Amino acid sequence: MSTTSRTTPRRDDDVLRELRDPKGRPLLLTGGAVISGDPSMGDWQEADVLVGGSLVVGIGPGLLTAAEDDDMIVVDCAGTLVLPAATDFAAPGKGGTLTPGENADIAVLRLADAPGTPAGAVPARGSHLDILVRDGQVRLWNGRPLDADAVTDPAAETTREAPAPTPDHPYLGMWVDENDFIRQELLPDGRYDEARGDRPSAYQGRYWIDGDRIDYLDDLGFWAFGEFRDGVLHHAGYRFTRR
Repeated sequence: MSTTSRTTPRRDDDVLRELRDPKGRPLLLTGGAVISGDPSMGDWQEADVLVGGSLVVGIGPGLLTAAEDDDMIVVDCAGTLVLPAATDFAAPGKGGTLTPGENADIAVLRLADAPGTPAGAVPARGSHLDILVRDGQVRLWNGRPLDADAVTDPAAETTREAPAPTPDHPYLGMWVDENDFIRQELLPDGRYDEARGDRPSAYQGRYWIDGDRIDYLDDLGFWAFGEFRDGVLHHAGYRFTRR
C-alpha cells in the first residue's frame, strides 16, 4: 500500500458518472467528521470510510493515500458528518456501526445549507442528508436519488402553499391565553398575528391546519405547532381559548 501518492477528492459530474456505474470499484468517503458508532474505535474529526462491495472495509485517517493504487471512487466529504445510517444515541449498541466487516449503511450529513438554499421563513428548505449509502451502493447524492437529473438544483424543493381556509372555519379568529397576555389571531388568508403584552405583532407568519393540528412557520424562520382539543388550543405550553 502506497503512503506517498494522494488522490485529490472530487465532487463533480465525473464522480457522479462513476457512482452510477461503479464496475465493482471500492468507494472512499474522505475528509468528513466520522462517527463510528463503535466505542472500541472511537470517532474522528477528519477521517475516511472505505466501502468494498456491501461492507465497510476500512475506517480512519490515511486511507486516501491508497486511492489511486486501489482504483477507488473518491467522494469529498469535507464539511460533513459521516455516521451509520441507523444511529441510536439513546440506546448504545442498538444502532449500526462503521466497524470494518459490518454492512455499509452510511449517512453523510451536510453541516451547512447547500448553495442556493433560500434564507428566512421558507417551507421545504431541503435536507442536510447529503449522501445515503445502502448495502454499499450510493442511493442519494446531493440529497437526491442517484438516478435523478444531475443538473437539478438540490436546494429546489416543492414548496408548501399557504392554506385558503373558508371564512367560517371553526378555528379562525382570536385565541387568548389564560392570563390575557398572548393574543393570537388566525386570519382567513392563512397568516397569524400574535400580540404579547403591550407588543402588537410580536410574532407573525403562516399557518396550516390539518384536522385538529396547527403548524406555524414564523416570519423569523422557526416552526412550531399546536393542537385543538375540546375547544382549547394547546400551543408551546399555553392554553388558548377563542374570544
